[in-house]
Amino acid sequence: MTAGCNHAIEVMMAVLAAPGANVLLPRPGYPMYESRAALCGLEFRHFDLLPDKAWEVDLDGVEALADGNTVAMVIVNPNNPCGCVYSYHHLAKIGETARKLGILVISDEVYDHCAFGSKPFVPMGVFGGTAPVVTMGGISKRWMVPGWRLGWIAATDSNGILKDKKIIESVIGYRAISVDPVTFVQGALPEIIANTDKAFFENAMNVMRESAEICYQKVQDIECITCPHKPEGSMFVMVKLDLSCLDGIQDDVDFCSKLAREESVVICPGSGLGMKNWLRITFAVDPSLLEDGLERVKSFCKRHGKTKEVN
Repeated sequence: MTAGCNHAIEVMMAVLAAPGANVLLPRPGYPMYESRAALCGLEFRHFDLLPDKAWEVDLDGVEALADGNTVAMVIVNPNNPCGCVYSYHHLAKIGETARKLGILVISDEVYDHCAFGSKPFVPMGVFGGTAPVVTMGGISKRWMVPGWRLGWIAATDSNGILKDKKIIESVIGYRAISVDPVTFVQGALPEIIANTDKAFFENAMNVMRESAEICYQKVQDIECITCPHKPEGSMFVMVKLDLSCLDGIQDDVDFCSKLAREESVVICPGSGLGMKNWLRITFAVDPSLLEDGLERVKSFCKRHGKTKEVN
């Protein structure tokens, strides 16, 4: 058990750090992986997620990046920041690629409950017989209470590779010298799991599905923004910013800064996630506020839009 999923990331990056070792991270991705790897002296290399293929992992790119010092690849499913959910078939191919390269898969599944599209969530641990899998998760996203910092690291490794390489032993050792989840949340966990009505999760997913649909449809009406893939999971979606139709906007950071000042709408610039001139939009807000926010984005884009010449 860990003090949230971010703590699980800290543990895994520290455990895998060794002289010359490297880890493969997705782009776009969650910056905590880069920060923790850098802090531990672990080299990180980025493979791409492909927007024209529903943000699937570029597995050819993964193979091209890996070498004899590569220890792991990270996937996030359902995905933050892209909002995609990986199919069984694609996860199987990820497992086969990891087996071929002789590396483990770190699967960040903190949004495991949050799949509301056509693809059901499939845990990467299903493929633990193909390649060793370390799954990370937590309760704060599932129950939508960010202050409940309780997470976990779980290993699925039917071939015993992680045990033989003493990865599990190292995780346990690191946990012995790091913080624990607060005791009252640990004590409450059995009741939280046993006594949460299924209707709570069903209602939450209905709201997320509605909000994702609102977000997707509203974005279609904003000329300078393109959404390559309708969100099917997590709480986010990545959209591409077309600077050619805007006047006086330098890049995604400039766009987000001016949008915040002029419209009081905060959007994450893609540069912070490894995708320059993209934007990450969260739809985990009240539907009426989401509609209002996206209408403000539309007004902002119109105000800064280039004047079309009339022949």
